[in-house]
Amino acid sequence: MATAPYKPISCSFYDELEARATTGQPCTLTYRTEPDTPPSTYHGIIQDLYIQDKVEYLRLQDGFELRLDNLLAVDDKELRNYC
Repeated sequence: MATAPYKPISCSFYDELEARATTGQPCTLTYRTEPDTPPSTYHGIIQDLYIQDKVEYLRLQDGFELRLDNLLAVDDKELRNYC
């Protein structure tokens, strides 16, 4: 199965992620990895934001990793509300 091309997230929303990573604030991630499926949630502390092969990811302290364009919301902040 081919991976969809990466769609960068807004810089303002990326700033929200960086702030949580810097403070070590626990957060709840809401995301969808497959189209037309219900969203999933995961709770943890963002340890790192990084780029690999021109794709942005986040890594939680427990090792969970997520491609940023799969992210729908962090806590009560929805990605769609950022431009």
